[in-house]
Amino acid sequence: MTKPDYLQYAPWPSPDSLLSRLDQSLGLTQTIINALIPGQEKVPQLPGLNPPYWEYGHLIWFHEFWVHRHGKPSNPSFLEQADALFNSSVIAHADRWRADLPTLDVLTDYAFDVMRRTTTLLQSGSMSEEQAYFVQLALFHQDMHNEAFAYMWQFLGYPWPVETGPDLPCDRKSAQQSGYIDFSHARLQLGSAPHTGFMFDNEKWQHEVLAPSFSIASHAVSNAEYLEFLLLGCSATEERAALQPAYWRPVGDQWFEKFFDQWLEIDLDAPVRHISAHKAECYCSWRGLRLPTEHELSVLLASSGVAWTHPKLWEWTSSSFLPFEGFSPDPYHDYSAPWFDGKHRVLKGWSAFTASDLRRAQYRNFYLPSRQDFFCGFRTCLT
Repeated sequence: MTKPDYLQYAPWPSPDSLLSRLDQSLGLTQTIINALIPGQEKVPQLPGLNPPYWEYGHLIWFHEFWVHRHGKPSNPSFLEQADALFNSSVIAHADRWRADLPTLDVLTDYAFDVMRRTTTLLQSGSMSEEQAYFVQLALFHQDMHNEAFAYMWQFLGYPWPVETGPDLPCDRKSAQQSGYIDFSHARLQLGSAPHTGFMFDNEKWQHEVLAPSFSIASHAVSNAEYLEFLLLGCSATEERAALQPAYWRPVGDQWFEKFFDQWLEIDLDAPVRHISAHKAECYCSWRGLRLPTEHELSVLLASSGVAWTHPKLWEWTSSSFLPFEGFSPDPYHDYSAPWFDGKHRVLKGWSAFTASDLRRAQYRNFYLPSRQDFFCGFRTCLT
């Protein structure tokens, strides 16, 4: 009998490795949540936000549901009413603000209980392939939500409770001279192949594509380049304000950018960030350039021997988020399929807040092109 797709994602990590990564990811979540001061858990009801305690409970519930309940609602939760409260496929976004959530202490006990059971499973020496898959699914789901906490904290102006290191985007590094790299009729293996490790269902399966000749920027668009567009390409103050990146503001002749709870003078050499695809396309139109396609940006990410720089930001493409031919959903059906609506765009790469295991060339991120709250930027192609 042929194995289901999600059991073809070997090799599986060792139990010790999984346990270490789970501890690390859960520890980050708890650091973020525990740093909230009273009242900060109450956030406005907006499309890009979730109540922090609800999001914390959802992460624990997701882990429990897939790892210990085998994805079956008929298997009871360890926490009463958890399905009704924390299943994001059931509870409407607006209802998350009205839900009668458990206290933070109860949620923390829930997290420790679930993690204790997972630790027992991983240390048992009898973990099945299916369990290995679901543990990784829960881990990467937690990693993604930790990144979501970062861009929610950025929007809310909350201090980021993790020590700033060299991998964070507030670092000021002088950019090298940007240029364009020419690729001639590049053939690319797009997506992921069986037995190459964990993947998400929208990566299935690896197939060859041909990217016609193109020229792509070696660097993402910088703050200086985008500011030039604002000052010279916008004829009215209202237009300039509408096309500003999400967290910019002018003070006299100087421009500042918010980074969590700080307003910093803009580093002109740094890549522009918190920019929607729509604003990126306005910039491209003014410059006589265009956004790269998913194929073209994938070629660059997979290239070696050429001088290009990663901006430590998700990078917009012009490609709609659509399934590859022969797509079939994995057990968590709501991960990809609901978003194949022709409205979402593919982003490639990773941000400084993306967990290391998710920084893969095959990974396909996706957002509505109007979104700019997460850590995203863009590079250009010659037309």
